Amino acid sequence: MMIKKFEEKKFNIGPLKGISVKNIEEHLKLYAGYVKHANLITEKIGGLMADPEKNAYVIGELGRRFGFEFNGIRNHEYYFKSLEGGAKILPEDSKLKTAIEKQATSFDSWLAGFKLLAMTRGVGWAVLGWDKKTEQFLHIWIDEQHLGQLNGMEWILGIDMWEHAYVYDYPTSEKKKYVEAFFENLNWEVIEENFKNTQ
Repeated sequence: MMIKKFEEKKFNIGPLKGISVKNIEEHLKLYAGYVKHANLITEKIGGLMADPEKNAYVIGELGRRFGFEFNGIRNHEYYFKSLEGGAKILPEDSKLKTAIEKQATSFDSWLAGFKLLAMTRGVGWAVLGWDKKTEQFLHIWIDEQHLGQLNGMEWILGIDMWEHAYVYDYPTSEKKKYVEAFFENLNWEVIEENFKNTQ
């Protein structure tokens, strides 16, 4: 089976409040590594398929690893895209805000709950997902890059909670400051568009 190569995207992220240029630069290098390794795995599997029976175990383990690398690509693309274009508030006619307020007591109470999710112990991602089947938002904690992804969920918003996302700016004991900085820099217009694309 032929698989197209994955390409590293470029992001236009300007100066951020509370998140240094150094941290973004190093974080982007890590994203590039996911692209590189996803491609290496698919190439390696292609070669091993010359004798699939002999190489079945290695192919299986590489396939398992591929999920980690692939989600590392996609998760980071959502993340960096949400920081492009500078901080922007939700539009006045925000469909996202209206939908959230149908499910939560208020937008602010929802946001407080989401920030609590981001403070989950361990490395991973806090994600706001949209389930088309039940037409509701769900909070999702993803361990590492891939464990805990919910099948069929549409990604609306995600914050990287691996230490690499903030280690140049904050010690691990102060990751709450990073969470606050992320939301200070968030381009809510991108998040709004993510939600519109699920409808």
